[in-house]
Amino acid sequence: MNNQYTRREVFCRNTCHELKRFWEREIGKQTYYRESEEYRLGRSALRKLREEWRQRLETKLRLRNNPDETEKRANVG
Repeated sequence: MNNQYTRREVFCRNTCHELKRFWEREIGKQTYYRESEEYRLGRSALRKLREEWRQRLETKLRLRNNPDETEKRANVG
Protein backbone atom coordinates (compact mmCIF):
# COMPACT_ATOMS: atom_id res chain seq x y z
CA MET A 1 0.00 0.00 0.00
CA ASN A 2 2.79 2.39 0.79
CA ASN A 3 4.32 1.57 -2.57
CA GLN A 4 1.23 2.86 -4.39
CA TYR A 5 1.46 6.26 -2.73
CA THR A 6 5.13 6.55 -3.60
CA ARG A 7 4.45 5.88 -7.26
CA ARG A 8 1.62 8.38 -7.29
CA GLU A 9 3.86 11.05 -5.79
CA VAL A 10 6.58 10.36 -8.35
CA PHE A 11 4.02 10.41 -11.14
CA CYS A 12 2.30 13.48 -9.75
CA ARG A 13 5.50 15.44 -9.22
CA ASN A 14 6.06 16.10 -12.92
CA THR A 15 2.45 15.86 -14.03
CA CYS A 16 1.13 18.17 -11.32
CA HIS A 17 3.75 20.75 -12.15
CA GLU A 18 2.87 20.57 -15.85
CA LEU A 19 -0.83 20.80 -15.11
CA LYS A 20 -0.25 23.78 -12.85
CA ARG A 21 1.77 25.55 -15.54
CA PHE A 22 -0.86 24.73 -18.14
CA TRP A 23 -3.72 26.19 -16.08
CA GLU A 24 -1.67 29.21 -15.05
CA ARG A 25 -1.07 29.95 -18.72
CA GLU A 26 -4.75 29.45 -19.55
CA ILE A 27 -5.79 31.76 -16.73
CA GLY A 28 -3.22 34.30 -17.90
CA LYS A 29 -4.60 34.17 -21.45
CA GLN A 30 -8.18 34.60 -20.25
CA THR A 31 -7.16 37.51 -18.03
CA TYR A 32 -5.36 39.15 -20.95
CA TYR A 33 -8.37 38.69 -23.26
CA ARG A 34 -10.78 40.04 -20.63
CA GLU A 35 -8.63 43.09 -19.90
CA SER A 36 -8.11 43.86 -23.59
CA GLU A 37 -11.86 43.58 -24.19
CA GLU A 38 -12.60 45.91 -21.26
CA TYR A 39 -10.05 48.38 -22.64
CA ARG A 40 -11.57 48.19 -26.11
CA LEU A 41 -15.07 48.76 -24.74
CA GLY A 42 -13.80 51.65 -22.64
CA ARG A 43 -12.47 53.37 -25.74
CA SER A 44 -15.65 52.73 -27.68
CA ALA A 45 -17.86 55.68 -28.56
CA LEU A 46 -20.94 53.58 -27.93
CA ARG A 47 -20.99 54.36 -24.21
CA LYS A 48 -20.82 58.09 -24.92
CA LEU A 49 -23.59 57.87 -27.52
CA ARG A 50 -25.84 55.94 -25.17
CA GLU A 51 -25.32 58.55 -22.46
CA GLU A 52 -26.18 61.37 -24.88
CA TRP A 53 -29.35 59.60 -26.02
CA ARG A 54 -30.35 58.89 -22.43
CA GLN A 55 -30.00 62.59 -21.60
CA ARG A 56 -32.03 63.58 -24.65
CA LEU A 57 -34.81 61.16 -23.77
CA GLU A 58 -34.88 62.34 -20.16
CA THR A 59 -35.16 65.93 -21.34
CA LYS A 60 -37.99 65.11 -23.74
CA LEU A 61 -39.87 63.15 -21.09
CA ARG A 62 -39.39 65.94 -18.56
CA LEU A 63 -40.73 68.51 -21.02
CA ARG A 64 -43.65 66.28 -21.97
CA ASN A 65 -44.62 65.67 -18.35
CA ASN A 66 -44.17 69.28 -17.22
CA PRO A 67 -45.23 71.65 -20.01
CA ASP A 68 -45.51 74.50 -17.46
CA GLU A 69 -41.73 74.50 -16.99
CA THR A 70 -41.29 75.03 -20.73
CA GLU A 71 -43.49 78.11 -20.67
CA LYS A 72 -41.71 79.50 -17.61
CA ARG A 73 -38.33 79.05 -19.25
CA ALA A 74 -39.57 80.71 -22.44
CA ASN A 75 -40.95 83.68 -20.47
CA VAL A 76 -37.75 84.11 -18.45
CA GLY A 77 -35.45 83.80 -21.44
